[in-house]
Amino acid sequence: MKLTNSITDEQLDIINEHNEVIGTIGKSVAHKNGSLHRIVIGELINKKGEWCFVKQAGDRQDPDQYVSPIGGHVGAGESVKDAMIRECQEEVGFTPTDLEFVGQTIYNRQVIGRKENHLFLIYKIKCDQAITLNHESVGYKWFTKDEIKKSLKNNPKLFGDAWHHVFKNIFPEIYSTT
Repeated sequence: MKLTNSITDEQLDIINEHNEVIGTIGKSVAHKNGSLHRIVIGELINKKGEWCFVKQAGDRQDPDQYVSPIGGHVGAGESVKDAMIRECQEEVGFTPTDLEFVGQTIYNRQVIGRKENHLFLIYKIKCDQAITLNHESVGYKWFTKDEIKKSLKNNPKLFGDAWHHVFKNIFPEIYSTT
């Protein structure tokens, strides 16, 4: 099945709950219909064990909140690893060499006029170099695990909704405030 509304619409593989491709669809159609598709999420961690989060620009989902520094769609026919490398280059300005797949979770929400139905494929990326943000983010901060826990307890809205979903489901030992 191939559905699209425009030649320039980014093409995505739509998948079932088992991450099996069942067709190709334009990104705008996927977000209009709520079709399940893949997203890569990258968590940057430095040698001190600090986690980098970016503050989203005002025109993005979760505006002015901290989110995972790397996140983006996997194109039709693109490997997940290639998408992770591409998104890292685009969003934080470097090519990762140390990637570790840590899990996946389905996240479904309605935001900024879209029905997002995403299979998040989450990676840890070791990062000790400077990062360069693109237009999607307005700043970044490195957090210790204790700072994350304290922020969750005192100001949970510091982090975006998708971030909460990822950390609650993939990193529960960090998400716990106890």
